[in-house]
Amino acid sequence: MINIFVTMLKKIIFFFFSIFVSFLNAQNIKTIQLRPLQENNFSSIVPLGTVLELSFDDLDADSKNYQYKIEHMTHDWQKSRLLSSQYINGFDQNTIIDVTNSFNTLQSYTHYSVKIPNTNTIITKSGNYLLSVLDAHDDVVFTRRFVLYENASTVGVSVIRSRNTKTLNTQQTIQFSVNHPNIQINSPSQEINVTIIKNNNWNETITDLQPTFFRPNQLLYTYTNKTNFWGGNEYLNFDTKILRNRSVNIVRIMKENNLFNLTIYPFTYNPFREYTYNPDINGQFIIRTLEGNVANTEADYAKMDFILEAEQPFKDKEVYVYGAFNNFEISEENKMHYNPENKTYTTSILLKQGFYNYTFVTLDDNNIINTNEINGSFFETENEYNVIVYFKPFGGLYDRVIGVGLGFFNQNN
Repeated sequence: MINIFVTMLKKIIFFFFSIFVSFLNAQNIKTIQLRPLQENNFSSIVPLGTVLELSFDDLDADSKNYQYKIEHMTHDWQKSRLLSSQYINGFDQNTIIDVTNSFNTLQSYTHYSVKIPNTNTIITKSGNYLLSVLDAHDDVVFTRRFVLYENASTVGVSVIRSRNTKTLNTQQTIQFSVNHPNIQINSPSQEINVTIIKNNNWNETITDLQPTFFRPNQLLYTYTNKTNFWGGNEYLNFDTKILRNRSVNIVRIMKENNLFNLTIYPFTYNPFREYTYNPDINGQFIIRTLEGNVANTEADYAKMDFILEAEQPFKDKEVYVYGAFNNFEISEENKMHYNPENKTYTTSILLKQGFYNYTFVTLDDNNIINTNEINGSFFETENEYNVIVYFKPFGGLYDRVIGVGLGFFNQNN
């Protein structure tokens, strides 16, 4: 009996130790990117056969044994019925072998990268995919989504100002058509699913749409309210390609604990804010440095101080810094704290040198994220929308992605 108890206790201790180790690993993983090789292309929604590169840094700088795993998913991101051998030539799980240590940086790190497809992994079918990175214990460190599509249909997308008088100045409407001359669709309501995604942020999507009109070889989606998105506002930005001198929106530079500490120009909350055009990259970020030749391993990390000025704290709400640099997610790391003495929300985040878009969001007691409360929402905002079309015929085993359309808001509409 005592031996059984000891065995169970050991298992419990090992379980919690594994969770603790995984948490530490996640905390030390930074600058996760999954993108095509083309410069300034931030979308992981690409044609089947396109090379995507996954890269990330481990601040432990100790060359861990990480593996990547690829899983085919349904249109609503559940695990599909396909076996890995049905959608991959090769292996669905492999070790990441492209590992490089940082060079001439104050913050040491190890840079990991892998290109997909590669000689060990060739994806043969379109669809939604979940890419997981696993540690030596096969625990998931982080995941990223990507979509591979066929050019089997043409998707035309139009982004216009909302026609609803209540949201005329704050929302945008997405309308689109699916032209499929070479695909026979017998029952669109059961065989076709569509997803609209705003600015490559999987937290801002619209699904469960049915065609409003049918034409020969064409489906029309011309809703006036059901496909409305909040326009939001242009993202804020800063540039740290140079750490020793001030760059765009950097107001102070210090060196602290052998790391650079940069303060970003404070943002002042104004509930009556009006729209001002300011070109952005829709929440994304670019790693770059003028203080080295290879940004992947020679760009340094700096402690970035974010400041939000507000006369009063937001009642029953928490405030977070938000952007692609943290995968548009809420975590303790990007949570801001209010100081009633100087009436500011502040937080510090360790980020790699580069150009960053970001914004501020609120989180209420119901865990609802509001991306517009602090920075406002305007119909004029320049956003991009992807419309993803999934096709699963009767008897089919998986959701094909037969086309993707891309639309931008045009203020002349």
